[in-house]
Parts: sequence; structure tokens; C-alpha cells
Amino acid sequence: MAIPSSLPANRPIRIALLGNPNTGKSTLFNCLTGLRQKVGNYPGVTVQRKTGSMLLGLERAEIIDLPGTYSLAADSPDERVVVDALLGEMESVEPPDLALCIVDATNLQRNLFLVYQIAQLGIPVVLALNHWDSARRRNIVVDLPCLREELGVPVVPISAARAEGVAELRQAVAEAVRSKPLLKPVPWPETVSLAIATVEELCAAELDRELSQAEILRSLFDEDRRYLSRAGVGDEQVGRAIEAGRRELFKGGLNPGNAETVLLYRHIKDKIEPCVNASDSRRGGGSESIDSILTHKVWGLIAFLGLMYVVFQSVYSWAAPFMDLIDAGKGMIQDLVGGWLTGWPMLQSMATDGVVEGVGAVFIFLPQILILFFFVALLEDTGYMARAAFLMDKLFSWCGLSGKSFVPLLSSYACAIPGVMATRTIQDPKARLITILLAPFMSCSARLPVYVLLIGAFIEPSYGAAVAGATLFVMHFVGLLVAMPFVYLANRYVLKIPPQPFLLEMPSYQVPKVRDVALRMYNQGKEFVVNAGTVIFAITIVIWALLYFPRGPEVEAQTREAFLSEVATEQAVSLPEAEALLESDEELVAQLDHAIASAYTEQSYMGRIGKTAQPVFALAGFDWKITVGVIAAFPAREVIISTLGIIYSLGGDTDEESGDLRATMAAQTWPSGERMGQPIFTIPVVSALMVFFALCQQCGATVAVVSQETSWRYGVFSFVFMTGLAWLASVIVYQVGSLF
Repeated sequence: MAIPSSLPANRPIRIALLGNPNTGKSTLFNCLTGLRQKVGNYPGVTVQRKTGSMLLGLERAEIIDLPGTYSLAADSPDERVVVDALLGEMESVEPPDLALCIVDATNLQRNLFLVYQIAQLGIPVVLALNHWDSARRRNIVVDLPCLREELGVPVVPISAARAEGVAELRQAVAEAVRSKPLLKPVPWPETVSLAIATVEELCAAELDRELSQAEILRSLFDEDRRYLSRAGVGDEQVGRAIEAGRRELFKGGLNPGNAETVLLYRHIKDKIEPCVNASDSRRGGGSESIDSILTHKVWGLIAFLGLMYVVFQSVYSWAAPFMDLIDAGKGMIQDLVGGWLTGWPMLQSMATDGVVEGVGAVFIFLPQILILFFFVALLEDTGYMARAAFLMDKLFSWCGLSGKSFVPLLSSYACAIPGVMATRTIQDPKARLITILLAPFMSCSARLPVYVLLIGAFIEPSYGAAVAGATLFVMHFVGLLVAMPFVYLANRYVLKIPPQPFLLEMPSYQVPKVRDVALRMYNQGKEFVVNAGTVIFAITIVIWALLYFPRGPEVEAQTREAFLSEVATEQAVSLPEAEALLESDEELVAQLDHAIASAYTEQSYMGRIGKTAQPVFALAGFDWKITVGVIAAFPAREVIISTLGIIYSLGGDTDEESGDLRATMAAQTWPSGERMGQPIFTIPVVSALMVFFALCQQCGATVAVVSQETSWRYGVFSFVFMTGLAWLASVIVYQVGSLF
């Protein structure tokens, strides 16, 4: 097939893939492109952009998967992106050469509404009639030659889930690129024609270019001023032109608010009536039977909670062996690289604690992300996600969220990163933003080691296992309980989302396609590694540098001298004898190495930052060592444990189950001041520290992903707000707790 003469020689053919939500658009996109996909955001907006390539004969075509929408009314960011992309009004996104519209064969009338709106833009159209197998099962008879004649464009029956008819669709698209078939125009009544003429007349003097009929219709029906403004018409004249045009519609007995819907659906009905026989159609009894349970207000909720428990537990537990494997692999690589660089201490530390640790910090999240999106893809492809949103809507509507927020928030209990990424299923941009900002408040698995360490060291010995278990349970809900009032206030007074009916279509149940699920996991995992991974890696390197530098030789000499004096005193020997004892005792050598590492940490920039910030955290009962641990935990919350291990001269390989770390922390006392000799880790301090970690966004990866999904402004706001709130709450907990 030769490239059409109207196209530049080196430019690929551009095909826009469009359709209503739940029509199988993503499945068809995967069928046509396979692994030849790229995922990103459209310029200036956070709406996801998916492109792929396929071969049409010997030539390459680029498929642009535009967001699913029911109309071009442009009420949401997704709809605005569709309109702007089709009109070529978006930076770096050229208008398509062809629109490949996928419609549901079981609901032609509703689906063709969007197709006619697209055709008004003057774009050639090919119609993919999906769910052809479902139409046959339901006795819906479609006369394809009749439909092609009535519409004037190619109509190809397919079943995207089974890849049936895809080869024929490719052939139809290849032919349409040459022939440029246009949908037969809608015969608008004289009233609409007069309204169009009125707008043209009032705008003629200021136009930079000729207005298309589609732009004028969108201006009239949607009161969207952008189209006339882009053509050079001043704001004042735009308002007059639209108002005058809508008055003409009123004069002719049409309500501009629903005129397009009434007229277009009437035209579509006349067109498809002779081509579609649905008199003997039936709805699948199986779907109705399943929905009677899964959407029931009691049984449906029980089934949903059970299913979500499985998802949550799977993300939490299935990922653990893979994360442990990645962590073990990281440790082996660190040992190997460290052995190669023994003679260069700084380079060794940078390679092992900076580079390898940074790469490990990226890949250790992959199992959770892949498992989560495995379940998200399954739930969406089976059609269950719409039912879940319907069930949970009432539980979230009071604070401005919808049922679609539940799955991202629930998954954030395993990790906020995949939870934030899962908000892409939320169409309303404000509700999605609130959900993204709320997700880090969920108590993710990275907080668990902190809770286990502090509860095991201080709560359980004092109050028993029952209280310890209850404390661990409560800590998992502190973030949610504190955050929900803020969500309500943000919705009520800042974002001011108007209450809207939660309308969604219940798609038919289908068997998920393994290839689609695998592609979804692959694309989301790749996107995380490429986008968020680079930021996580950079943050890890910065934290390493702050913990490593400066590194004067006098620190090691002073620490060694103090350590030998301590050994000599404990063993009642002279300093030379203590030195000889050190050379022959591997345990003493390890203790000295830990002491030197602790001294270097105290003298590092991070240690100095901790001591500088300590007066602020002193209000929460934290000493400088706890403060350093809190600050060093920015890349990942659990890092505080290894940091405390280094500071307390126990080594960086300690974990939350370490008896030595627990005993050392319990033995810590204030070295000076009014509280000199008193324990540092009291119950109020421990409670304040757990509350701080429950509320803070002490995770560089989460900041990176929030910024990626929204903007750096919201990423920074989220970090600052949550950190400030965590500090305030920890101060209140400590100060009130100290009174008792």
C-alpha cells in the first residue's frame, strides 16, 4: 500500500482510536499494536496518552488511543483532550488522518452518537462493530450491507476479546486511508442552519480562518467559547455570537441544552431501524443472575469486601517473597561490588550504599505494582470494576469521592505507589486529585517494620500481647481517620465539587484476555521504572551523600582511641594490651567498625541536619538520633531502623526483630539537661514516633509518583502538608501523653 499523496513522505499514517467506555477499545488497541506501545501524558495535562504502531501493508501507521468518552461535550479533561487532539489544537499532537471508531454491536444507537459527533469534524471514519459474538448470542440481527449503505462508511464486525475480525479490520483501515470515507452528514433542521449562519455572520469580521460547521455546533450546543476564540474572535464578540445563535434555536422551538441529543438520536434511530432487528433479543440471564448478587446492598458488599481482602492480601503477601528475593539479590551485588572496591572506601560506599541501594529501591516496588495491576486489569476486563464502584459510591460520596476511589485507597495499604497509579480509573479530575492526595495517608507496608519495632520493644513488655496487637491494628487506621475530615473540608471549601449523580454503564461480563492483562502489567511496570524510578534513584544518591560526607580521618582516630580506652577499662588491662586484644577478637573488631560508622554518621551532613532540626522535634520528645533517623527515612520509611542501628553502633543490617536494637533503644537515656538520666524512649515518645510515621509522607518514591500523576506542585504540597501534620500530631500526642 502506498502512502496517500496528501501525507508527507516520511510521516506515518495517524489513526485515532475512539469509542465509549467499556466498548473494548483497550483490547482492540492491544490487538492492533501488541508490545509496540508508548505511554505518557498529553502536553500540559495529566490525562494519559497511549500510542502504538501497526503495519498497513508495507507502511507503518500510528494508533492514538484517545480516552473513552460518551460525547464531545468537553466537560472533563478526558473529553477536552479528545476534542483538541481531533482538531489538531494540542501542542505536538497532529490531527489524525482517520478515526477508527469502536462501537458496541449490542447498543448501536447510543454508541453511534459519539461517531456522528466525530464525523462532524470532517474526519474519515471506519466503524469496528465489537461484541459481535454477544450480539449473535442475544439474537440481535444486524444487516451489515444495509448499515454500510445507511452510514456511508466501512463497518467491520469484530470480537476484540477473541481477536476475531481484526485482520479484516486492518484491511478496511488500509483501504479507508486511501478512499477517505466520510459518514453521511446529518440533515440539521432549518432552525439549526439559521443559528449557524447567525454565528458566522457575527464572527466574520474578526476571523483569522474559516470556521468549520463542527466548531460552530460545539459552540452552540455546549456554550464552549474556545472554538471561536481560537479562530481569532474577541471574547466580547464570542459571547454575543453564541448568545445570538442560541436565541435562534429557542425561536425555532429547540432547547440548546438538549437540542443536539434529541436531533441526533432521532436521526440515528431512523438510520439503524431498517438495519437492526432486535425484536427477539434477550439479555443474558447469567449476567442478571450474577448482578442480583454482586450489586445487592448486603450480599454484594460482603462479596466485594471478600474480593478486596483477597486483592489486598495478595499484594501484601504474594509480593513479599519476590521483594525478599530482590532484596537478597541487592545484598549479594553489594557484597560483590564492595569486594571489588575494597581499596577505595568512598567509591565502595557510593557504589554499594548509593548506586546499588538506589537501583534496589526502585525494583523492590515492582512486585507490588505488577500484582496490583494484575488484579486491576482482571477486575476491569471482567466488568466487575463498574459494579464495585456502584457499591462503594455511597460510602465515599459524603466527602466528594466516588466508589472508584475505594480500590486505589485499599491498595495503598500495601503501597501508596501502585495505589496512586491506580487512580487513573477515576474520570473526574478533582475526585482523582483528592484520592491521590489521600492515598499516602493509608498505612502502607513500609510503616509496618517501624510499628513492629516500637510496639515489640516498648508496648508489649509493658502491657502484654493483647494491647500490642490492638495498638498495631489501630495504627493502620490513624492516617485514614485523620485525613478524611481534611478531604471533606477540601471538597467543601477548596475544590467545591458540585454533587453529581453517579452514572455509569454496567458492561457485560467477559473472560479477561491473558495478553491484555500481561500488557497492562508490563506497561505499568515499565512506566514506573522509567519515570518514578529515576527520581527514586536520584533521591537515594543524595541521601547517601548526606550520610557519607564529610569524612575526616580524625573521626576514625578519635573513635578508635575512645573505644580502646573503654575496652581497657572493661577488661582491666593497659592500652597496648587492649589493642592486642582488639587484633585477636573478631567481635571487638566488628564493634569498633560499628562505632566508627556511628561516629561518621553523627559528623555527617545528615547528622548535622538532625542536630540542627532536633529542637523542632524536641517538642515531640525526639533526641538528635531519632531526628536523624526520621530525616534519613525520606527514601523509604523503614530506613529508620537501619539508620538507628548505625547510630547505636549495631551495624546497618539490623531489622525490626533485632533484640540488640530493642535492648539498646530501651537503655537510651538523656545525656544532659533537665531529663538527664531519664529514658528517651518512653510510651509518649514511642506513641508520638508511631503517629509521626503514620501521618508523614516520609517516602521519596511516593512524592515522585504523586508528582508524576499530577504535578510537582501537588507532590511538594502533599509532602509539606503531611509532614507538618505529622509533626503537629506527634507533638500533641507527646505533650498530652507526658501529662499522664
